[in-house]
Amino acid sequence: MENPYAPTHPEIRDAVRALCLKFDGAYWRKLDRDRGYPTEFVKALTDAGWLATLIPEEYGGAGLGISAAAAVLEEVQRAGCNGAACHAQMYTMGTVLRHGSTEQKQRYLPAVASGELRLQAFGVTEPTSGTDTLALRTTAVKKNNSTYVVNGQKVWTSRAEHSDLMLLLARTTPRDQVQKRTEGLSVFLVDMRKVLDKGLTIRPIRTMMNHNTTEVFFDNMEIPAESLIGEEGQGFRYILSGMNAERILISAECIGDARWFIEKATNYAKERKLFGRPIGQNQGVQFPIARAYAQTEAADLMVRKAATLYEAGLPCGAEANMAKMLGSEAAWAAADMCVQTHGGFGFAEEYDIERKFRETRLYMVAPISTNMILNFVSEHVLGLPRSY
Repeated sequence: MENPYAPTHPEIRDAVRALCLKFDGAYWRKLDRDRGYPTEFVKALTDAGWLATLIPEEYGGAGLGISAAAAVLEEVQRAGCNGAACHAQMYTMGTVLRHGSTEQKQRYLPAVASGELRLQAFGVTEPTSGTDTLALRTTAVKKNNSTYVVNGQKVWTSRAEHSDLMLLLARTTPRDQVQKRTEGLSVFLVDMRKVLDKGLTIRPIRTMMNHNTTEVFFDNMEIPAESLIGEEGQGFRYILSGMNAERILISAECIGDARWFIEKATNYAKERKLFGRPIGQNQGVQFPIARAYAQTEAADLMVRKAATLYEAGLPCGAEANMAKMLGSEAAWAAADMCVQTHGGFGFAEEYDIERKFRETRLYMVAPISTNMILNFVSEHVLGLPRSY
């Protein structure tokens, strides 16, 4: 009988891991020190077709499902690399695929699949609204039926400096003129090459991890009307349709991180000797590793469930959000355990633990925080009163 809990897509995992082995810890440590962008790594993933996993074959992609994409990103993280440099490309293109016109899909998706164009920037979050997306203030006002004029600001727009295209959410109808709170927002596909320093300004934000994140300013930025994706005013719905994919893929990355930490700690506990015996012989060292392993395996089951529902076209909002929460918590628990197992060496740069420790902490906050997920589950799954 086939094991339903065996790792999915083993052939993909093997190939991705082989590619990742070419980018060792020294490569990532240098980038971390220099706050550099892993251009060579992203190119290698692109050339191998892994960033086009979800793009249909007719547009030059692999045409595979979300479980295949999750396998790619899990193995990237498990190999000690950092998929945050490019993971957005795998899910932001979904908005274009699902809601873009035939012309937009034919124009952009093959170029994204081949690497000719990078679609890695996602302009949603703003300084004043945070995750309260319906309160965003960036506006796009139509001018002469051929142009939109954009004004406002986005923050935590990662990879904007290394992307050709940005998926932008902006208000096209004032809040006091819409019947529903969810209406009046529109999605645009902005060619940043044409508007940089012509109404678009990008400023890097230095953070505790090398995430290449930025704040973006729009000052009377003019974009053609054909930049609009789908129907004007329905952008919030379009963005939501891609959130489940985002959650599932990020949770898979977290599982990869957790497994990297567990493997690192397990090997060290077997090799490191104190008082004449391996430290892994002590229950005080064994038990935290075992607990992290159990927590990771449980979280992985939720990731699998969410991916299965997504691929079947079934509702999976609750499962995708819970997978993101459980995956990020498992990764953070494993990271903490790994540092503790290594003691002082856990803080040494050469072990890569402190780098991965900083990187994995992000996912309990972004792209959606644990509290927001608990709020969602409380209200929309358990039927509890809306909290404030």
